Amino acid sequence: MNLEFDAVGGAYANALVEIAQEQNSLDDVHADVDALQALFSENEQIKDFLFNPVMTPEMKRDVVKNISKEAGLSKYTTNFLNLLVDKDRIEAIEEILEAFEQTYCKMTDTQVATLRSAVKLEQEQQFLIAKKLQELTGSKNIKLKPVIDESLIAGFTVSYGSAQIDMSVKGQLEMITNELEGKNVGMLAS
Repeated sequence: MNLEFDAVGGAYANALVEIAQEQNSLDDVHADVDALQALFSENEQIKDFLFNPVMTPEMKRDVVKNISKEAGLSKYTTNFLNLLVDKDRIEAIEEILEAFEQTYCKMTDTQVATLRSAVKLEQEQQFLIAKKLQELTGSKNIKLKPVIDESLIAGFTVSYGSAQIDMSVKGQLEMITNELEGKNVGMLAS
């Protein structure tokens, strides 16, 4: 990570939060931020284009216009993206989105948790996990970030803050292996 982008990200993210709050559009802008994070993580070509110094601001604004139209972004988010293009700060977009996410979660008492599973979980399963996590953490809201991890074999893990819940087959196998290795060491010492 670039320290300059981190500093820029925080400042621009705070400005976006303020605008969204003033316009009573914080949740809409947050949905836009989620959509943009997903877009940038799935499509390197868009990032490469927007970050390319050879591309003119007009060309970048055209891409922003198309992204906004396709994703149904709010006018505040679209204007904000165009401002980043105009101020030559679009390269810091990922840091800005991450800083916005952190600020939003603090403001709304939202606990962010990474949900790793061997297969894609259904919405209902994710909802039940989030509800249980909400009970465990006492947070007002839970935001799950699902990740597919086939190495888990089956089941899932949830990481939040410094805690982790491991309900995976891989985790169970590792626990059994550790127990057996501990018993073997005890037997060898006798």
